[in-house]
Amino acid sequence: MKLSRELKTGIILIGGILLFILGFSFLKSTPLFDSSKTFYTVYNHVGGLQNGTQVSINGLAVGKVKDIRFKDGSGSLIVTFSVDSSFEFSKNSLAELYDTGIIGGKGIQIVPVFDGAQLAQTGDTLKANVRPGLTELVQQKLTPLQFKIEGAVSNADSLLMNFNDIFDEPTKNNLRESVAGLNKVMANFEQSTAMIKTLLENKKYELDSSITNINTMTSNFAKISDSLSKADIGGTIRNLDASVKNLNAILVKMNEGEGSLGKLMNDKELYENLTNASGELELLLQDFRLNPKRYVNVSVFGKKQKDYAVPETDPAKTTEDQ
Repeated sequence: MKLSRELKTGIILIGGILLFILGFSFLKSTPLFDSSKTFYTVYNHVGGLQNGTQVSINGLAVGKVKDIRFKDGSGSLIVTFSVDSSFEFSKNSLAELYDTGIIGGKGIQIVPVFDGAQLAQTGDTLKANVRPGLTELVQQKLTPLQFKIEGAVSNADSLLMNFNDIFDEPTKNNLRESVAGLNKVMANFEQSTAMIKTLLENKKYELDSSITNINTMTSNFAKISDSLSKADIGGTIRNLDASVKNLNAILVKMNEGEGSLGKLMNDKELYENLTNASGELELLLQDFRLNPKRYVNVSVFGKKQKDYAVPETDPAKTTEDQ
């Protein structure tokens, strides 16, 4: 069977059109016979998201970004992407924009929600969510720190200006003199420390001996403490208390005039008689000492005893006259 030229031309044209469609679909990373679902979401900023970027669910690639365009004059961007129809989720699920790497790149991941609501269908618009990337997180943390650093620098600058205003030349000279005096004090302190060190080194033997003596005294005191703890101190104190009570009883009886000592202490007449007797005894002894011949007259050869003459300065006579 012989084909006409027109038929051949039509077949070639149709084949070229098919090849063009297949090539165009391949370049757009969109299969020609695709059973996936198409969804939409709206972002204020896509952060460099590109067509053909993979869409994932729990890290598994299930679709691709098909188109990104402005929604209206507000600058919002509507993103069209496809998702494999083999996995179903609620229409309340999120389309989250996230960083695919540390140095950049954006991707979309579906955060599926299984709340029993109506399942997402082709043409639905999913809620958008943007997960901050590492750079944004660092920037969020560094921005307050930057403000604090700027404030600290400003305060430091003001403080330095105030210092410059306060520290005039006389004040600076006083500070220099104070620092010089402090240096002298430190030098004297170092010298004193060296002297104390030398003294300790020279008196090391005496210090060791003193410490040994203190240890010996402490040991002896411990032994004395042990002896005291073993001794019947309580019994001794009780005996002393009984003795004191007996002494108090004796003193009470003496005060009341009982016994010889009590009568001697409380009998005034007896006291006066003893006083007079003591005085007379003293006079007798004194007279015996001054006038022994009145009491003793010894004649060795039988001489006649002389009569005793009372002297004018007789103590007894003087006392009687008085």
